[in-house]
Amino acid sequence: MAAFGRVDFMNKPGNLIKAVIFDIDGTLIDSNDAHAESFVEAFQKFGKTVSFVELKWLIGMGADKILEKYLTKKEIAHFGEDLTEYRKKIFLRDYLPKLKILPKMRLLLEKIKKDDRRIALASSASDEELEKYHELLRIEDLLETETSADDAEESKPAPDIFQAALRKLEGVKKREAIVIGDTPYDAEAARKAKIKIIGVKSGGWSRERLVEKGCLEVYESIGEIFENYTDVFSVENLTR
Repeated sequence: MAAFGRVDFMNKPGNLIKAVIFDIDGTLIDSNDAHAESFVEAFQKFGKTVSFVELKWLIGMGADKILEKYLTKKEIAHFGEDLTEYRKKIFLRDYLPKLKILPKMRLLLEKIKKDDRRIALASSASDEELEKYHELLRIEDLLETETSADDAEESKPAPDIFQAALRKLEGVKKREAIVIGDTPYDAEAARKAKIKIIGVKSGGWSRERLVEKGCLEVYESIGEIFENYTDVFSVENLTR
């Protein structure tokens, strides 16, 4: 088992985890490289040369924050929206059709659902992108709610998107939820929202970096979480 410890799923007796909030890109779908490649292509379209390697380590934060790293305020005002729309267009057309869901994704969500825990997706994607993700994931029957870019004033690593997901999970307190995500931006956002987070390395980040930013445990992937489900979500874990 790759995790370095066990999550304390309780702050005090009686406060069990009632909901699991999933990031999508890099967590449920192997999409981080595709997002980086589409950004490289979009920047090039507007006269900016940006390396794939640099961009890969920015995927997970909001597109607006990525633009701020490479464009001046004047450039953002002049063509930032056009660049963002072009990137979305080519991502949906050229990259998304080739994406694969990560192994045992549905099995894990089915197990969580069977255990009467509520499931939410927390994404900053546009409604159009989310619609395509649903076609790929095919998990609508397991979900209670989800977020999109319209639900957050500020993108990750700000906490808005996880706070929005929690608000939609009516009756679930912060201490009763846990996030599963793949980037330091997920970890930082969850920490700011005061929600526990488990990290997965499927986005390419190291265990050390994910822990540094706030993950309580780190697994290789959601597949490993499924394989060790009894250990991860054990009664012992939930009550110690």
